[in-house]
Amino acid sequence: ESDGVPHRMTLPPKKSELDGRVKEKQPTSAQHMWELYWKTVSEAEWENAKSVQNCYQSKCQCIVLRGIFKLGKKSHDVLLTRTRLTWTPITPENPTGQLLQKQEKKNVFAVKVKRRRAAGQESGGPVLGVALFYSRRRGKRLEEDTLHLHNASAEHTHTWYNTLKELLTGFSSRPKYLKVFINPSSHKKEAVHIYREHVAPLFKMADIRTDITVTERKGHALSVMKECKLDEYDGLVCVGGDGSVAEMCHALVLRAQLDANYPEKPVKPVLSLGIIPAGSTDVIPCSVHGVRDPVTAALHIVLGHLQQVDMCSFSSLGHLVRFGFSAMFGFGGRSLARAEKKRWMSSSRRREYALVKTLARLRPEDCQLSFLPAKKSTKNLFEHRQGLYLSISIMSIPCLSPHAPRGLAPNTSLANGSAALITVGNTSRSEFIKHLKRYSSSSGQFSFSFVETHPVSAVRIRPRSSIGSSEEESEEDGESKSTAIIESEGAALPWNIDGELVEITNEVLIRVHPRLITLYGEEVDEAESTISCSCI
Repeated sequence: ESDGVPHRMTLPPKKSELDGRVKEKQPTSAQHMWELYWKTVSEAEWENAKSVQNCYQSKCQCIVLRGIFKLGKKSHDVLLTRTRLTWTPITPENPTGQLLQKQEKKNVFAVKVKRRRAAGQESGGPVLGVALFYSRRRGKRLEEDTLHLHNASAEHTHTWYNTLKELLTGFSSRPKYLKVFINPSSHKKEAVHIYREHVAPLFKMADIRTDITVTERKGHALSVMKECKLDEYDGLVCVGGDGSVAEMCHALVLRAQLDANYPEKPVKPVLSLGIIPAGSTDVIPCSVHGVRDPVTAALHIVLGHLQQVDMCSFSSLGHLVRFGFSAMFGFGGRSLARAEKKRWMSSSRRREYALVKTLARLRPEDCQLSFLPAKKSTKNLFEHRQGLYLSISIMSIPCLSPHAPRGLAPNTSLANGSAALITVGNTSRSEFIKHLKRYSSSSGQFSFSFVETHPVSAVRIRPRSSIGSSEEESEEDGESKSTAIIESEGAALPWNIDGELVEITNEVLIRVHPRLITLYGEEVDEAESTISCSCI
């Protein structure tokens, strides 16, 4: 039709006569444009075109709109169904090239009307067409891209704009109103900048409203979450490092228990949590995104990609300590405790300092270990171990990071209903270092006689005594004191829970709660590796 909106068409037979009534100077009809094209194609191209037509005919029952737009300098036949947008060049310069291109509707997150405006003009202007903003994948990253559909007809353009807008509202998982928490002190204090430059523009483009809280201290987000009315929000967003994310995840699950009056079995929060990485390691974002990239994280939120994730509860003597994803006792806890004393250092230097110092004073922990294998969880039969351990880790997610691309626990996943228990028995320093170095490679970190790993649904760790050196004196004096001491009973021992230092005096019970929290993201097998540690 002359208004650029053709009716449903079928291909003419290969040898049919062209419509002689269509003159060269008359408005070119869509049917005429198709006929001119089919007259010039070869037999092979005809067969290719027939397959395109068959594709169209198979989907004709769900066709929403069809029209002619310019993409670049070429006119295209554009077809919109309820699941995708396809476009075919009407007069291709290279007929042997690809005829049919498509864009899945699930990847489109915004549509705008394009107008020509003079400098300084903020509204109005002649209509140029519509612009579709969509996400495209490059490796593990998601990137924003734009598809420009040009048509000068205002009526035609607004018909497409309104229809596309209506179709995009059909994604129930996509948020419309988000509560955002930003930790301005994370890592290099770039969280506010990251949000303003990379995240806020995408939220605005997708018409997502936000309510922002900039945290002022540790525990601020937790206190806000306990009192905040969450009914009006569609989801939560945390912009920060591992500490901020751990606090938000704990706060979200704890709030669900408060609302349910502390049930015996933890209940799942209604809201989903999006994580914008702004830290130095970003283990949890890497585990659900595969990369430490704020744009990728923001697009997962905008597109409503939801991933259910297992969590653990950590309790001592019947009292809840916190909810989290991973815990390290022994080497992991002591190295974090040492790093926390050097907060004035840069994050990378602090990490390497703590690692080297803890290796230099490597001492085992005397523990009584009990665990409930995942396959025997229904029988509630704990298995027991007792001995000296350099490290004990419990992880309900793979814990991917640039330092360990396949994760600290590659033998578990985000939502398999169990956690990986990894124990490293007492061994020489050189053998322990070999074990650590293999985390940065593809595999082999568990192929040592002193390393055991088990899929578990519960773990109980009861420290009997802790053999170590007087760290405070040796670090201050610069001397290495190797005299073993037994810490007094009741002394608090350091735990690394989701990158946060937690000191606990008594035994700790860890239970896995399948799919307790929903995060914006997806299951990934390996993280993007961009960092190497040369300290060991």
